Amino acid sequence: MAPKKRPESSRRNLWIATVLSVLMLAAGMLLIDTVDGVHLYRRLAIPLGRLLLFIVVGLALGQVIEASGWTGKLGAVAGPLFRFAGLGPRCSAAFITAFVSGAAANAMLYDYWRESKIDKRQLFLTNLANQLPAFFLHLPTTVFIVLPLTGRAGVLYFLITFVAALIRFVLVLVYGRLRPSTVPDMIAAGPGDLAPVQGKKEGIAGIGRILKTKLPRRIANIATFVVPIYIAVFLLQSAGMFDWLRQWIAQWVTTAFIPIEALSLVVLSFAAEFTSGFAAAGALMNAGVITIKQTVLALLIGNVVAFPVRALRHQLPRLMGIFAPKMGLQLMLLGQSIRIVSLVLVGWAYYMVW
Repeated sequence: MAPKKRPESSRRNLWIATVLSVLMLAAGMLLIDTVDGVHLYRRLAIPLGRLLLFIVVGLALGQVIEASGWTGKLGAVAGPLFRFAGLGPRCSAAFITAFVSGAAANAMLYDYWRESKIDKRQLFLTNLANQLPAFFLHLPTTVFIVLPLTGRAGVLYFLITFVAALIRFVLVLVYGRLRPSTVPDMIAAGPGDLAPVQGKKEGIAGIGRILKTKLPRRIANIATFVVPIYIAVFLLQSAGMFDWLRQWIAQWVTTAFIPIEALSLVVLSFAAEFTSGFAAAGALMNAGVITIKQTVLALLIGNVVAFPVRALRHQLPRLMGIFAPKMGLQLMLLGQSIRIVSLVLVGWAYYMVW
């Protein structure tokens, strides 16, 4: 059962986070030359505000789905697969929601766990399974940028990453089947199990009351962790830590089947910004420096080795904010480790057979 936080503890943690954030910002402005008011506004306030907005929208969406009685309907969509894995209709509902909002799906999972409606095993497995809808969720925003830059190599790259995501999803279902839950009432055995998750359907007034009651507290709890973590990552980036890490990664990666100069450029570009990695690879391919096959492999390697930079900058604050620090860190390390292993294996298979 998830631990319950007392209101006094939550308020104390929020005050501590506020003081810590102010102290870090003051230290950054005194010790880091590039940190000034304009830099704070453009590189910290706007991205942090956007991140918090997405999380708040996701939290609200999760509450609306639960209060409106749509959990059972959404759970029925992928119900057979999740019954096979012993994960149940609530996890199935979170999986379907992840096709629209990853933050909403994560918020649903965390609320279900805190309310003892699912166990920790179901939370972790469903979070891993949600990497498949996350692939499709981000696809429209990247495919029309990537394909003009890399052409056929981009198509092959997306195909490989999709196969890896599909393999991870299947393995989650199989593992859930082979290692069933130890809590019998959390296993959905058939369609009849959808009824208990419907809950009491609320009207518009009831949904508004639930949002007014629950949402501010959840937002405060999330801001307690997201804001100081995001500020810390921002100051590390401003101090040049990520530039050093990118250089170290590029020097560490060596390969005999891709020119090291070309691979280093792709890795550095990937670590700096996602689409710039594709731009660098596409430019090298079009110039004849590397082949299509080498371009695909360079994109995969750049994606894998740039993980530490991207995870620290983007994933860690979001997961720690929604799931709390310990669980968020566990989910990030487990999910990204499995993701990297699957990409390496599928990429190796492509290298051997193509």
